[in-house]
Amino acid sequence: MEAVGSTAHLQESGSDHGHAYVRRVTRIAVIYYSATGNVHALARAVANGATEQGADVRLRHVAELPPEMVISFKQHWGRHRSELEDQPDASIEDLEWADGIAFGTPTRFGNVAAQLKVFLDLAGELWEQGALVDKVATSFTSSQTEHGGQESTILALNNTLYHWGAIVLPLGYTVHEVFNGGGNPYGASYTSDHRVDGQLDVTTLMVARAQGARLARVAAAIASAREAGLLTAKAAAKTGSSNGKEN
Repeated sequence: MEAVGSTAHLQESGSDHGHAYVRRVTRIAVIYYSATGNVHALARAVANGATEQGADVRLRHVAELPPEMVISFKQHWGRHRSELEDQPDASIEDLEWADGIAFGTPTRFGNVAAQLKVFLDLAGELWEQGALVDKVATSFTSSQTEHGGQESTILALNNTLYHWGAIVLPLGYTVHEVFNGGGNPYGASYTSDHRVDGQLDVTTLMVARAQGARLARVAAAIASAREAGLLTAKAAAKTGSSNGKEN
Protein backbone atom coordinates (compact mmCIF):
# COMPACT_ATOMS: atom_id res chain seq x y z
CA MET A 1 0.00 0.00 0.00
CA GLU A 2 1.06 3.57 -0.54
CA ALA A 3 0.89 5.63 2.64
CA VAL A 4 0.64 8.69 0.40
CA GLY A 5 0.52 9.29 -3.35
CA SER A 6 2.83 7.19 -5.48
CA THR A 7 3.63 9.86 -8.06
CA ALA A 8 6.70 12.06 -7.84
CA HIS A 9 5.63 15.53 -6.75
CA LEU A 10 7.51 18.82 -6.97
CA GLN A 11 7.34 21.68 -4.54
CA GLU A 12 8.73 25.22 -4.58
CA SER A 13 11.76 25.38 -2.33
CA GLY A 14 13.40 28.74 -2.97
CA SER A 15 15.54 30.59 -5.47
CA ASP A 16 19.15 30.65 -6.56
CA HIS A 17 20.68 33.80 -8.06
CA GLY A 18 17.25 35.08 -8.98
CA HIS A 19 16.10 31.82 -10.56
CA ALA A 20 13.33 29.90 -8.88
CA TYR A 21 13.95 26.20 -8.41
CA VAL A 22 11.84 23.29 -7.34
CA ARG A 23 12.69 20.23 -5.28
CA ARG A 24 10.82 16.98 -5.38
CA VAL A 25 9.04 15.71 -2.32
CA THR A 26 11.19 13.51 -0.08
CA ARG A 27 10.72 9.80 -0.77
CA ILE A 28 10.56 7.40 2.16
CA ALA A 29 10.35 3.60 2.01
CA VAL A 30 9.20 1.70 5.11
CA ILE A 31 10.23 -1.91 4.56
CA TYR A 32 9.50 -4.53 7.18
CA TYR A 33 8.72 -8.12 8.08
CA SER A 34 5.93 -8.98 10.51
CA ALA A 35 4.69 -12.45 11.42
CA THR A 36 1.77 -11.55 13.70
CA GLY A 37 1.09 -7.87 13.01
CA ASN A 38 3.04 -6.13 15.77
CA VAL A 39 5.88 -4.91 13.54
CA HIS A 40 3.27 -4.09 10.90
CA ALA A 41 1.62 -1.71 13.37
CA LEU A 42 4.99 -0.08 14.09
CA ALA A 43 5.66 0.23 10.36
CA ARG A 44 2.34 1.97 9.76
CA ALA A 45 3.10 4.44 12.55
CA VAL A 46 6.57 5.16 11.10
CA ALA A 47 4.98 5.67 7.67
CA ASN A 48 2.35 8.00 9.12
CA GLY A 49 5.03 10.08 10.82
CA ALA A 50 6.88 10.53 7.52
CA THR A 51 3.63 11.33 5.71
CA GLU A 52 2.84 14.05 8.23
CA GLN A 53 6.11 15.72 7.18
CA GLY A 54 4.90 15.80 3.58
CA ALA A 55 6.95 12.84 2.36
CA ASP A 56 5.92 10.46 -0.40
CA VAL A 57 5.85 7.10 1.42
CA ARG A 58 5.89 3.49 0.29
CA LEU A 59 4.89 0.98 2.99
CA ARG A 60 6.11 -2.45 1.94
CA HIS A 61 6.39 -5.86 3.61
CA VAL A 62 9.01 -8.34 2.47
CA ALA A 63 8.08 -11.70 0.98
CA GLU A 64 7.48 -14.73 3.19
CA LEU A 65 9.84 -17.71 3.14
CA PRO A 66 8.07 -20.69 4.78
CA PRO A 67 5.54 -22.67 2.72
CA GLU A 68 1.94 -21.50 2.94
CA MET A 69 0.98 -24.79 4.59
CA VAL A 70 3.28 -24.07 7.52
CA ILE A 71 1.86 -20.57 7.86
CA SER A 72 -1.71 -21.83 7.82
CA PHE A 73 -1.01 -24.09 10.81
CA LYS A 74 -0.03 -21.10 12.94
CA GLN A 75 -3.24 -19.20 13.62
CA HIS A 76 -1.85 -15.73 14.29
CA TRP A 77 0.76 -16.03 11.56
CA GLY A 78 -1.86 -17.06 9.02
CA ARG A 79 -4.30 -14.35 10.12
CA HIS A 80 -1.82 -11.55 9.61
CA ARG A 81 -0.63 -13.06 6.33
CA SER A 82 -4.18 -13.00 4.99
CA GLU A 83 -4.46 -9.30 5.85
CA LEU A 84 -1.55 -8.54 3.50
CA GLU A 85 -2.63 -10.62 0.52
CA ASP A 86 -3.54 -7.61 -1.64
CA GLN A 87 -0.54 -5.51 -0.67
CA PRO A 88 2.65 -5.40 -2.78
CA ASP A 89 5.86 -6.98 -1.56
CA ALA A 90 8.95 -4.85 -1.12
CA SER A 91 11.25 -4.75 -4.14
CA ILE A 92 14.87 -3.75 -4.57
CA GLU A 93 13.62 -0.84 -6.69
CA ASP A 94 12.06 0.62 -3.55
CA LEU A 95 15.55 1.00 -2.07
CA GLU A 96 16.84 2.83 -5.13
CA TRP A 97 13.74 5.05 -5.24
CA ALA A 98 13.90 6.20 -1.63
CA ASP A 99 15.83 9.06 -0.06
CA GLY A 100 15.24 7.55 3.38
CA ILE A 101 14.47 3.98 4.43
CA ALA A 102 13.02 2.58 7.65
CA PHE A 103 13.55 -1.13 8.26
CA GLY A 104 11.43 -3.09 10.72
CA THR A 105 11.86 -6.63 12.00
CA PRO A 106 10.79 -8.78 14.92
CA THR A 107 13.75 -10.00 16.93
CA ARG A 108 14.86 -13.56 16.18
CA PHE A 109 17.25 -14.74 18.90
CA GLY A 110 18.55 -11.18 19.11
CA ASN A 111 18.95 -10.95 15.37
CA VAL A 112 17.16 -9.92 12.18
CA ALA A 113 14.30 -12.09 10.89
CA ALA A 114 15.41 -14.27 7.98
CA GLN A 115 12.75 -12.81 5.70
CA LEU A 116 14.16 -9.28 5.98
CA LYS A 117 17.77 -10.50 5.92
CA VAL A 118 17.18 -12.24 2.58
CA PHE A 119 15.77 -9.02 1.18
CA LEU A 120 18.80 -7.05 2.39
CA ASP A 121 21.16 -9.60 0.86
CA LEU A 122 19.45 -9.16 -2.52
CA ALA A 123 20.55 -5.52 -2.59
CA GLY A 124 24.10 -6.53 -3.54
CA GLU A 125 23.89 -5.11 -7.05
CA LEU A 126 22.77 -1.69 -5.80
CA TRP A 127 25.64 -1.81 -3.29
CA GLU A 128 28.13 -2.54 -6.08
CA GLN A 129 26.79 0.43 -8.04
CA GLY A 130 27.11 2.72 -5.04
CA ALA A 131 23.38 3.41 -5.30
CA LEU A 132 22.84 3.05 -1.56
CA VAL A 133 25.52 5.52 -0.45
CA ASP A 134 24.11 8.39 1.62
CA LYS A 135 20.66 6.87 1.89
CA VAL A 136 19.33 7.83 5.32
CA ALA A 137 18.24 4.69 7.14
CA THR A 138 16.69 3.88 10.49
CA SER A 139 15.49 0.68 12.20
CA PHE A 140 12.74 -0.51 14.55
CA THR A 141 11.79 -3.82 16.14
CA SER A 142 9.53 -5.83 18.43
CA SER A 143 10.19 -8.69 20.85
CA GLN A 144 8.18 -10.75 23.30
CA THR A 145 10.17 -9.66 26.37
CA GLU A 146 11.87 -6.41 27.31
CA HIS A 147 15.30 -8.03 27.28
CA GLY A 148 14.57 -10.28 24.33
CA GLY A 149 17.15 -8.69 22.05
CA GLN A 150 15.65 -5.41 20.85
CA GLU A 151 18.90 -3.46 20.93
CA SER A 152 21.04 -6.28 19.50
CA THR A 153 18.52 -6.79 16.69
CA ILE A 154 18.70 -3.15 15.63
CA LEU A 155 22.50 -3.15 15.91
CA ALA A 156 22.69 -6.31 13.80
CA LEU A 157 20.41 -4.80 11.17
CA ASN A 158 22.51 -1.64 11.09
CA ASN A 159 25.63 -3.65 10.22
CA THR A 160 24.27 -3.97 6.69
CA LEU A 161 23.67 -0.23 6.52
CA TYR A 162 27.28 0.50 7.43
CA HIS A 163 28.44 -1.60 4.49
CA TRP A 164 26.09 0.29 2.19
CA GLY A 165 27.58 3.62 3.20
CA ALA A 166 24.15 4.68 4.39
CA ILE A 167 23.67 7.41 6.97
CA VAL A 168 22.34 5.54 10.00
CA LEU A 169 19.76 7.58 11.89
CA PRO A 170 19.00 6.52 15.47
CA LEU A 171 15.82 7.49 17.27
CA GLY A 172 17.75 8.91 20.21
CA TYR A 173 15.87 10.58 23.02
CA THR A 174 14.49 13.05 20.52
CA VAL A 175 10.99 13.04 21.98
CA HIS A 176 10.05 12.70 25.64
CA GLU A 177 7.79 9.72 24.90
CA VAL A 178 10.86 7.55 24.25
CA PHE A 179 11.35 7.30 28.00
CA ASN A 180 7.83 5.90 28.42
CA GLY A 181 7.86 3.81 25.26
CA GLY A 182 10.62 1.35 26.11
CA GLY A 183 13.45 3.87 26.44
CA ASN A 184 15.33 2.51 23.43
CA PRO A 185 17.38 5.23 21.68
CA TYR A 186 18.45 2.80 18.94
CA GLY A 187 14.97 2.74 17.41
CA ALA A 188 11.30 2.36 18.24
CA SER A 189 10.67 -0.99 19.90
CA TYR A 190 7.67 -2.82 21.28
CA THR A 191 7.51 -5.47 24.00
CA SER A 192 4.58 -7.69 23.08
CA ASP A 193 4.56 -10.09 26.05
CA HIS A 194 2.12 -12.65 24.59
CA ARG A 195 0.04 -10.16 22.59
CA VAL A 196 -0.09 -10.95 18.88
CA ASP A 197 -3.02 -8.82 17.79
CA GLY A 198 -1.12 -5.85 16.41
CA GLN A 199 -2.85 -3.53 18.87
CA LEU A 200 0.03 -1.48 20.22
CA ASP A 201 -0.19 1.08 23.03
CA VAL A 202 -0.51 4.76 22.21
CA THR A 203 2.94 5.71 23.55
CA THR A 204 4.78 3.13 21.42
CA LEU A 205 2.93 4.26 18.30
CA MET A 206 3.72 7.88 19.12
CA VAL A 207 7.42 7.06 19.37
CA ALA A 208 7.36 5.19 16.04
CA ARG A 209 5.56 8.11 14.42
CA ALA A 210 8.23 10.49 15.76
CA GLN A 211 10.94 8.25 14.30
CA GLY A 212 9.27 8.36 10.89
CA ALA A 213 8.94 12.13 11.05
CA ARG A 214 12.62 12.50 12.02
CA LEU A 215 13.62 10.23 9.13
CA ALA A 216 11.65 12.35 6.65
CA ARG A 217 13.16 15.61 7.90
CA VAL A 218 16.76 14.39 7.86
CA ALA A 219 16.35 12.57 4.53
CA ALA A 220 14.99 15.79 3.01
CA ALA A 221 18.09 17.70 4.10
CA ILE A 222 20.47 15.01 2.84
CA ALA A 223 18.62 14.69 -0.48
CA SER A 224 18.86 18.45 -1.03
CA ALA A 225 22.58 18.37 -0.27
CA ARG A 226 23.08 15.41 -2.63
CA GLU A 227 21.21 17.12 -5.47
CA ALA A 228 23.29 20.26 -4.94
CA GLY A 229 26.48 18.19 -5.26
CA LEU A 230 27.52 18.88 -1.69
CA LEU A 231 28.03 15.21 -0.82
CA THR A 232 30.23 14.36 -3.79
CA ALA A 233 33.69 13.28 -2.67
CA LYS A 234 36.49 15.45 -3.95
CA ALA A 235 40.06 14.31 -4.41
CA ALA A 236 42.24 15.41 -1.53
CA ALA A 237 44.84 18.00 -2.47
CA LYS A 238 48.37 16.67 -2.22
CA THR A 239 50.32 18.50 0.45
CA GLY A 240 53.99 19.19 0.01
CA SER A 241 56.71 21.65 0.88
CA SER A 242 57.70 24.57 -1.32
CA ASN A 243 60.64 22.57 -2.73
CA GLY A 244 58.30 19.90 -4.02
CA LYS A 245 59.23 17.29 -1.46
CA GLU A 246 56.43 15.57 0.42
CA ASN A 247 56.02 16.47 4.09
